[in-house]
Formats: sequence, C-alpha cells, structure tokens
Amino acid sequence: MFFQAIFKFMSGLILVGALLFLPAGTTRYPGAWLLIIVLFLPMFIAGLVMMRKNPELLRKRLNVKEEQGEQKTVILLSALMFLSAFIVAGLNFRYGWIVLPFRISCAASAVFLLGYILYAEVLRENVWLSRTVEVQEDQKVVDTGLYGVVRHPMYMATLLLFLSMPLILGSPISFIIMLMYIPIIAKRIRNEEAVLEEGLEGYTEYKRKVKYKVIPFIW
Repeated sequence: MFFQAIFKFMSGLILVGALLFLPAGTTRYPGAWLLIIVLFLPMFIAGLVMMRKNPELLRKRLNVKEEQGEQKTVILLSALMFLSAFIVAGLNFRYGWIVLPFRISCAASAVFLLGYILYAEVLRENVWLSRTVEVQEDQKVVDTGLYGVVRHPMYMATLLLFLSMPLILGSPISFIIMLMYIPIIAKRIRNEEAVLEEGLEGYTEYKRKVKYKVIPFIW
C-alpha cells in the first residue's frame, strides 16, 4: 500500500505539472508553483499520518474503482472539468488573456488550506469515508461534528478546494469552468443518498434531522 500511495502521489504531481507548465510554455508560472505547493505538500503529510494512524482509511482513499454506473459518469465529467480548467489556466498565463493579480492567488491559497482543514476533519470524524459510493460492513450513520451541520461535509470541503484552485492559478476563465463541479456533485449526491437510504440503517432519519446537503442554510 505504501508503494501504491507513493506511485499515485508522484503520478498526480507529474500530471498536474504537465497540464499547467506545458500549456503555459514555461516553468516561470508563479500561480502553478503555488498550487503545487498547497496541493501536494499537505497531501503528502496527510498520507503519512493516515499510513501511521489509520492505514485502513488510506486504503479506502486509494480505491477509486466505482461500481455504480452513474458514478462512473460523474468521475469522467470531473476529469474533463479538471483537464479543461488546468490547460486553460496555462494558456491564459501564456497569452495573458485575463490574469488575476498574484495577491488574489495568495488569498485563494488561504481558502484552499481552509478547505484542506475541513477535509481533514471529515476524515477524522468518519472512519467509513470512501472515495466510492458504497455501504460498508458495520457502517453507522455519523451525525456529529460537521455531519451535524450538513449531510456531505466532504463535498463542502472539496467545493472550497476546487473553486479556489483556478484563482490560485490566476485564471477567472478556469474558475467558470470549475463551476461545473456544482452540478457534478449534485448528480453524485443524488445517487449516493439513494444508495445510503437503501443500504444504511438510520440514514432516512438522518436526512430528516440534517436538512442541508453541502452549504448551511443554502443547499
């Protein structure tokens, strides 16, 4: 599992670098380097912590093979969204279409790190958290902490992460592309909740108790 984690980490690092620096035509792209630092450094640290404290959770996070046909569509759409946003960000920097000031990139980095903190808290609260839509053996409904505020705090965290990424890269055009994440996760949540209601005891009552899905008082 250690080598699998390292391989996926390095593959992701190389892929993101290629998607940003090749379209930009240079490695002198400050926003790209800033994103790589705030994205991969905490990811590396979190991986080490999970490896030591909760290797089973790390195994679940490494598993990305979806069995649900609808979720495979969601993953494909997400991949196309990221590819488009990163490539456009590189081209935007290269040709100077609409490049945001670097101070906005720094502010967006703070939002990104906040999203990472929320994500880490979700991992701490929910030991059954998986990257695939499934009901696990002996799984229980988690309704405390962030789960007492919204039903899907992981998506609340990833919404902050993903929408801050294009701003770190200084590309408002990529930000517009990343807004597609909202209907994508809405589709995923519909399917996920149907699976959980069918297979997880107490989830229907939990839905009645916690009204909001992702954003308190809004959605």
